[in-house]
Amino acid sequence: QVQLVESGGGLVQAGGSLRLSCAASGHTFEGYTIGWFRRAPGKEREFVAAVRWSAGWTYSADSVKGRFTISRDIAKNTLYLQMTSLKPEDTAVYYCAADPRAVSYYNPSSYGYWGQGTQVTVSS
Repeated sequence: QVQLVESGGGLVQAGGSLRLSCAASGHTFEGYTIGWFRRAPGKEREFVAAVRWSAGWTYSADSVKGRFTISRDIAKNTLYLQMTSLKPEDTAVYYCAADPRAVSYYNPSSYGYWGQGTQVTVSS
């Protein structure tokens, strides 16, 4: 059983930055695809970014390219999402997800393990 714990959310003004972290409790990310998703009020869950942990391949949604960077610390077994130039429309609960057999990294249904989420609020 993989338990994911997100941290780093908060309230920030437009144009500001935040860094989210995702750690796995008692399990290595080796061989997994780890993704960041978000859900804004009244909207469906949306793909943000993902990484194929072992290979280091990264993917990002067009809406965040150039502003958000996904990275990993193998030694700490921790995934990060560095968010810069934040906009009010980035306001959402951000979730970390993981799966060893995720084929479609952008599809939430590909992931079997989810964290509880962390709130990001961007004020205008």
